[in-house]
Amino acid sequence: MPSDQPAKPPFQVKLDSLNNLIVGAPGKGALYEARAQLYLSVDSLRNGQRDLEWAVRMDSTNVNYRLQLGDLYYRTMQVDKAYEEFGHASRLDPSSTPAMLKQAEIQLVLRNYRKSMELVNDALRKDPHAAHGYFLKGWIHKETGDTALALSSFRTAVEQDATDYPAYIMLGLLSAARHDPLAEQYYATAISLRPHSVEAWYNKGMYYQEQGWDSAALDCYKQIMAIDSTNALAWYNSGYIQLEHLNNPAGAKQNFNQAIRLEPTYADAWYNLGLAKERTDQPDSAAVDYQVALRLKPEHELAAQGLSRLQARGIKVRSPRRGNEQ
Repeated sequence: MPSDQPAKPPFQVKLDSLNNLIVGAPGKGALYEARAQLYLSVDSLRNGQRDLEWAVRMDSTNVNYRLQLGDLYYRTMQVDKAYEEFGHASRLDPSSTPAMLKQAEIQLVLRNYRKSMELVNDALRKDPHAAHGYFLKGWIHKETGDTALALSSFRTAVEQDATDYPAYIMLGLLSAARHDPLAEQYYATAISLRPHSVEAWYNKGMYYQEQGWDSAALDCYKQIMAIDSTNALAWYNSGYIQLEHLNNPAGAKQNFNQAIRLEPTYADAWYNLGLAKERTDQPDSAAVDYQVALRLKPEHELAAQGLSRLQARGIKVRSPRRGNEQ
């Protein structure tokens, strides 16, 4: 006879199966690790952590369990615990470059650049093809102000791993800062790897915008709007180009209004909306927008200057309220 009970979702079926296996073999670390992966697949981090901790207890010499647990600690901002697990993994397997590079990454985050570089170099001596090692070297050089070495290291990273998206992003940013046209190519490669990356499209758009290539920049921002229509920054940047580059304040107002609808506390959008209104002979409305910008960001000098301009023209404006005033 058919059952009246609804079918269990796939996650619950897999969980029930693993629970039964664990009951039958409670000391088997691999089962706890498998259940941890199942929990992590649905973003149940606490349950995943608990099971990885059990897996380590069951088999404390398993480097893979230690690395996974360290990654999860790091992901959940438990940096000290993460570093301890990666250290355990290194001691268990001195040849493990992932364990060394994980420690190096934490030292980098803590701004212990010398220690981080020592760990990276030790790892690369063991595995000269470890792309992440070169990425970390690039980041260290960037943080310590050596752009040339940073570029060299990021280039080596993508030579070792042509799919290293973060390295292409860093290459794009550093090249754009040097006005190097290779930035366009790096961003294009990053987009080919992650076509729906708002970050990559935005960086490419900003590169075009800074070069004065307005149509190309607007195309990038349109791509962002298609990917994420709630992205206020894409609307704001489009408005800025319309206002400052294309002398189209009417079109700019539409973009700034949309940015504000999406992010009502966007002080710069309020300011630029006011500026667009000032340029289309709407001084009273412009004054209101400048005041909103100042309420949101009391140190907004451009908004204060805008109010001063309007006052000099005889436009009456109220003193903007600041802080927690009602």
